Formats: sequence, C-alpha cells, structure tokens
Amino acid sequence: MSAARDLCAPRQLIGRPVEQLPTPALIVDLAKVRANIEEMRRRMETVPAALRPHAKIHKSPMLGRMQLEAGAIGLTTATVWEATAMIEAGLSDVLVANQVVGPGKVRELARLAGLGKVIALVDDAGNAEQVSAAASAAGSEVGILVELDVGLHRAGVRGVAAATELAELVVRLPGLRLWGPFGYEGHCMLEPDRDERVRKARAANGELLELVDAFVARGLPTEIVAAGGLGTWDITGANPRITEIHAGSYIFSDAFHRNLVPGFDPALTVLATVISLDGAMAVLDCGRKSIGIDRVSPELVGADGKVRFEHGEHFIHEEHIAVELATPGVRVGDTVQLMPGYSPTTVNLYDCYFVAEDGVVIDVWPVLGRYGSETSGSMR
Repeated sequence: MSAARDLCAPRQLIGRPVEQLPTPALIVDLAKVRANIEEMRRRMETVPAALRPHAKIHKSPMLGRMQLEAGAIGLTTATVWEATAMIEAGLSDVLVANQVVGPGKVRELARLAGLGKVIALVDDAGNAEQVSAAASAAGSEVGILVELDVGLHRAGVRGVAAATELAELVVRLPGLRLWGPFGYEGHCMLEPDRDERVRKARAANGELLELVDAFVARGLPTEIVAAGGLGTWDITGANPRITEIHAGSYIFSDAFHRNLVPGFDPALTVLATVISLDGAMAVLDCGRKSIGIDRVSPELVGADGKVRFEHGEHFIHEEHIAVELATPGVRVGDTVQLMPGYSPTTVNLYDCYFVAEDGVVIDVWPVLGRYGSETSGSMR
C-alpha cells in the first residue's frame, strides 16, 4: 500500500501515539467523554426534566449509545440525516428538533418512522400536511411537536392561538401523532450574565407554558413539553412542567462552553503540525477548514490564553494558524493540540474521530449525517 493510500486508511493508525497521526486530526479523549457524560447524568438527577441530548454535537452513534446507557431518554438531532445515522445504528428514539421540509427529507422522515420512534417539529400547516402525506404513503406514524417562537425568532409559530390552531390540525391529519409543544429559548442560551440568563429563560419558559395551558384547555396532548439546552439545563430543566431538555455540548465542551457552563472537561482536540517557525512564532497546518472558531478563538492545549489571531502576526487562514508558542525547543515537524473554540462546527469538518486513551489511538469512529447524506466518509 502506498504512503498516500495509508493516509486514507484511518483504522490502520490504531495503536499509534496520537502525536504520530497525520494532521490535522480530530481526537476525542474517551476518559474525559465518559467523565462528562457521568457528570451530566449526576446533574440531571437534581432536576425534574429528563435529558434527550443533542447528537448534532458529535454525529456519532457510538457516543449517542454511551449517552443512552447513562440514562438519556432518547437523542435529539438537527437534521433528518443525523436521525438516519442514529436510527440505522439501532438508536431508535429520536427527536429531529427542526422543521423537516422538502420532498426527499420528508420521505426519509416517514421511512425512519417505520423503524423507530421519530418526532419532528412543525410550525406550518402546509408542512404538516406534507409530512402526513408521506407518513400515510409509507405506512408509518411521525410524532409531532408544535414549535412556538418564545423569543429566538428563528422558527416557530408566532403566538399561542396560532400554535394551538396548528396543533388541532395535526391531530386530525393521518400518519401524525401530536406529542405536545416545543419552545427553544436559544436567545438565552449564550447569555454570559447568569442572572440575566435566568431572567430571560424563565420568561421564555413562561411563554411555552402558556401554550401548554392552551393545549390542556383544548384537550390536546402534552405528554412532551420540550425546551432547553446546555446553557439553561438547570433553569429550564428545573421547571416541573417541562418534561425534557436537549443539552448536548457537555459531552466535549470547548473553549466557549467551558466558561458558559463550568465543570466539564474539554474532551475534543485537533492535532496540528508545526510546518514553519520564526522564533517563537509557529505556523500550524490547521485553519478554518479544520477547526471551529465560532464564539471564541481556539486554545492551545497546555497554554494559557486563547490563540490570538485577530491582530498583528497572529492569524487564522483556510489551512494555517500562526500562533506564538511559549514552549522552548519546538521544531518544525512537532505536533501540538488545539481546543476548538466551538466543538459542533469542528466535528462537522471531519470524516472520523481518532479515539484515544492515555495518549494512544484505540479506535476510529465515523462522523455521520453530514451535508445532507445519511452517512459520509468511509474507513478502510
């Protein structure tokens, strides 16, 4: 096998120290992941809501199974293709926390509903009718949550009366099962001021509960009342009328989330190689195409402070990061690890994880459900 082909065969790298991986490489520290999952399990015991973790963070049935084994009631996805990856791996209770629109995606949703419990959001009568027709044609039943806009202004019905009217349509449509309402307070999630986050989240939760009251008054189901993410896990999750939350970023944490919700150990890194040096200034073979920089900058593992690429000689380009290294004796060819600024958008750039324990690659797991395909990437 040629050297070039060897680089395309990730499983052949099992057993190597992570420092010897071709770069950039996505590394997950399995011990830290397990500790983060256990920490979230412990925290959820302190609130009445159940946890349906968001698999958009990791796009991995292996990691999703670990979350379920730790007590999660099911999984959440952002896309129908992520749901396909989970359900076809046998993880058969999935909420697509999004509107599923378009003939191909709706047909796939209806197909999946014949393989497991699948729930999607609606905020439009025409879309509900489209999902109903696809489910009827497939002989399946798609679960539905009616989404209310509680302040994010991204999706959701604007107003309790209109949301209730839509719910009444859903219960009449064949192939659909209404489970209840959904109201994601995403506009509160990233609020750095804790007191302000609590105030905003409680106000948003209050709007959702107005819809719950309207459902109850009309005899509509409220078996599921869904909201919440990591930033509001202990606010929304503490409301006894909200049945489940969808926190997910705890599994990896990152340079942003570790400050927003402390107590979770960053478990995801990107390995990069020093390809050029000018004194202490190192250029790494890792850039915007290989690490998420949303919210905050990446950080060098073992270094104090973030990678400062906004000014002066520090920069981040498509394939390069230039950063000052405090470690003496670094040479061209050495590797360093970077903590992503934002884990979810980092994962989406890769075909696979190198799973490590004690600094050694013990397995290779695929990243699935990317770019509108039920799977992506193959491992030889």
